[in-house]
Amino acid sequence: MTAFGWASTTDEVLEGVDLSGMTVFITGANSGLGQETARAMAVHGAHVVLAGRDQDKLDESAAAIIATEPEARLDTITVDLASLESIRAATSRARQRFGKIDLLINNAGVMACPFEHTADGFERQFGTNHLGHFALTAELMPLIERGTAKRIVNLSSRGHHMAPMHFDDPNFAQRPYDPWASYGQSKTANVLFSVGIEQRYAVMGIHAYAVHPGGIETNLGRHMTPEMRDALMARITSRDTGFQWKTIPQGAATSCWAATAPELEGRGGVYCEDCHIAEVDDESASGGVRSYALNPSFADQLWKLSEELTGAKFPT
Repeated sequence: MTAFGWASTTDEVLEGVDLSGMTVFITGANSGLGQETARAMAVHGAHVVLAGRDQDKLDESAAAIIATEPEARLDTITVDLASLESIRAATSRARQRFGKIDLLINNAGVMACPFEHTADGFERQFGTNHLGHFALTAELMPLIERGTAKRIVNLSSRGHHMAPMHFDDPNFAQRPYDPWASYGQSKTANVLFSVGIEQRYAVMGIHAYAVHPGGIETNLGRHMTPEMRDALMARITSRDTGFQWKTIPQGAATSCWAATAPELEGRGGVYCEDCHIAEVDDESASGGVRSYALNPSFADQLWKLSEELTGAKFPT
C-alpha cells in the first residue's frame, strides 16, 4: 500500500527523495501539470529538461520555476509532437546535448479538439497524444538506456473509459469524428504503450507507467465549447462518481509518484491513479483501468501499427 492518495501533492510525494544527478525530460512542461512536475523535481536536485512547442512559453515556464526555486537546474528544448520532422530534429539535439535521461515524462497532450490532422496526416489527438510520444520515446531510448532510474511515465486519463483502440480506423478516415471517442482512444493508447514498453524493455530494467492525474482545470480543455464542457460535467456528475477538481500540485503528484516510488521498483506496465496502482475494472465510472487498456495482444498490435505509421524504430 502507498502512503499517498487523492489529495497528495507533488511536494508530499517527493519529500525525502533525492534526485541529484538525475536528468528528467518532460513534454508539455511550458504550463500546468508539466511545469509543476518540473518544479517539484528540480527542487529535489534533478536536472530538468522542459520540452514544448514554443520557446517563449518554455522560457516563461523556466523563469516561473527559477523565481521560486533559484537553484533549479533547467534546460529547454523545442519539439512539436504533431510533426515527426520536429520530433526527429529535437531528439537529435537532445542526444547531442544530454548524456542520459533517467526519467522521461510524456506529459503533453490535446483534448477534444476539432477534427484536424497533424503535419503527417494523423488525426490530431491520436497523432499528438500517442504517435508523437511513441516516436519521441523511440528516439530517446539510447539516452534512457544510459540512465539509472530508467522509468517512463505516460500521461493517460480516466478518459480511456470512453473508447478502446479502433485499430481498423485509428485516424477517423472512415467513421464520423467524435472528439471524445478520439480522446478516449488516444488515452487508451497511452496505457497500451506503457504495456508495450514493459513487454519489450523490462528485461533491461526499463519500466513504464500510465498515469491518470485526475480532473484539473488546466489549458488542456481550451478546445472545448461551453456546450461540450457542460455535457462533460453532466456526464461526470450524473454518475454519482463523487467527482472533485484537484489542484495542479495534486494533479501532478501521481506522475511524481510513478517516477520515483520505491514500491514500483522492478515493475511497470500498470495504470496509476491517486498515487496507487489502479485495479482492473470494466464497470466503474469513478476509477480503475479498463481491461482492454492492459491487454497485451492489443498492446502488441498498437506497437506494430505505430511503427508502421511513424517509421520510428525502437532499439533492439
